[in-house]
Amino acid sequence: MKKYIVLGLIALFTAYHSQAQSNCSSYYPLVDGANFQYTNYDKKGKEDGQITYKVTDVQNSGSTTNATMMMEMMDKKGRAYTSDYEVTCEGDVIKIDFKSLMNEQMLSQMGDVEMDISGTDVELPNNLSVGQELPDANMEVKMKMGGGINMNTNIETLNRKVEKQESVTTPAGTFDCYVIYSETKTKMMMTNQTFPSRIWLAEGVGMIKQESYNKNGKLMGSMVLTQYSK
Repeated sequence: MKKYIVLGLIALFTAYHSQAQSNCSSYYPLVDGANFQYTNYDKKGKEDGQITYKVTDVQNSGSTTNATMMMEMMDKKGRAYTSDYEVTCEGDVIKIDFKSLMNEQMLSQMGDVEMDISGTDVELPNNLSVGQELPDANMEVKMKMGGGINMNTNIETLNRKVEKQESVTTPAGTFDCYVIYSETKTKMMMTNQTFPSRIWLAEGVGMIKQESYNKNGKLMGSMVLTQYSK
């Protein structure tokens, strides 16, 4: 389960998703009660778990929207982990309260582990265009485990660029999307790896699909929107 929690945090950071509100981001909107389910697939296309997000307690103040996100991750064996975290949307900037992820439920799933998460804000302009370059982002996860073992993971999202527009069909429907390419650089212990990925974003909905590749460009896994309601 620890593996799925860490992978879920990375997915949350590299493909951050929420729901629509007219006075906030067109692609990271926040609407009370919105519910989105994503299914993860491995490189062979076999189902490898699910992540569900629900938006609750939305508060608007001028051009700023604050909301609580309920996240449930379920691995392929049916083991589930849930967490609430706080999100602020202001203009082109989405701010994740990383420390709010560190609730008692999450820590109990991790066992005898202390964890601290920090990072930079994720920016996405309301007006996307093909060829547009987007700001980099960063997240750091520090874990203290039993026996004096420490493990730090640094995840950078680099070279973000709007590649193209295209229509995408998933079990949730057909969506007109912008495709954003990026490279995720992960430093963990003595390992330093960089992998490309692509995210398909639809206005008023958010992330529709994500694909991750190895250094040779071969598909390693994907996440697809399979159900949603607002």
